[in-house]
Amino acid sequence: MTRRTQTLPDAYFVGIYADNPDPWGFTSSAYERDKYGATLASLPRERYRSAFEPACSIGVFTRALSERCDRLVAMDLVPAAVETARARCADRPHIEIREGAMPGDWPGGRFDLIVLSEFLYFLAPADFAELVRRAGETIEPGGDIVLVHWLGETDYPLSGDAAAEGFIRSAAPFAKVLHQSRAAEYRIDVLRAGIDA
Repeated sequence: MTRRTQTLPDAYFVGIYADNPDPWGFTSSAYERDKYGATLASLPRERYRSAFEPACSIGVFTRALSERCDRLVAMDLVPAAVETARARCADRPHIEIREGAMPGDWPGGRFDLIVLSEFLYFLAPADFAELVRRAGETIEPGGDIVLVHWLGETDYPLSGDAAAEGFIRSAAPFAKVLHQSRAAEYRIDVLRAGIDA
């Protein structure tokens, strides 16, 4: 299988949601349910002050994650997904859902939790490097970065393992691995940022 060499364009994702408002089965898939539970269980702290979740899609995990956060900024590039996520989380005023693409629309401010779930492999090398840089600039010392990656075969610019290992390697100046777990279909890597990382 030949891998794409460019970051997947916005139109790719807009088209997927045009055909199906829940294209990956976030509300119904046993894979997603189990992965969400494992992701929440991997969080080193019970509570976070300020979290960022890019590529939040329709907000299913966003809603669950918000129970562990005082403030949560979530983002997706597909307008229809953003609308659905906002509706799903409308009763939670501490969640702010924005429309934007990674890495260019990375928000300002500081976070003590960043969750990068199942989208790093869509990025070409230059965008990937820029995302790592922005994560390093906005994660607070002592903050946690959680990586979640599907391990199946795709034509995306990176495989799940390559995306996770590439982030870990590139983030080494500012974050170190706390723990890692691997299921049949996905892996979770948790990094801790620190002044002496």
